[in-house]
Amino acid sequence: MRLDKYLKVSRIVKRRTVANELCDAGKATVNGKTAKASYDVKVGDVIELRIGAKILKFKVTKLLEFVKKEDADTMFEAL
Repeated sequence: MRLDKYLKVSRIVKRRTVANELCDAGKATVNGKTAKASYDVKVGDVIELRIGAKILKFKVTKLLEFVKKEDADTMFEAL
């Protein structure tokens, strides 16, 4: 699954276009390397987002194409 789509489906970011812009601006890293929106996310990857002054860090636990709002937080583990 693409990084921008994963961020949207897991509800870490509200819109896919916003996730895409974060990646294009170089504010998203996967396993310590800057990642493009097209990066293929795998279970076990560590995603780090820099949004303003905040740094958010997540570990991918599941990859699901569609998920209910209540179950979205099972797709990642906050670090």
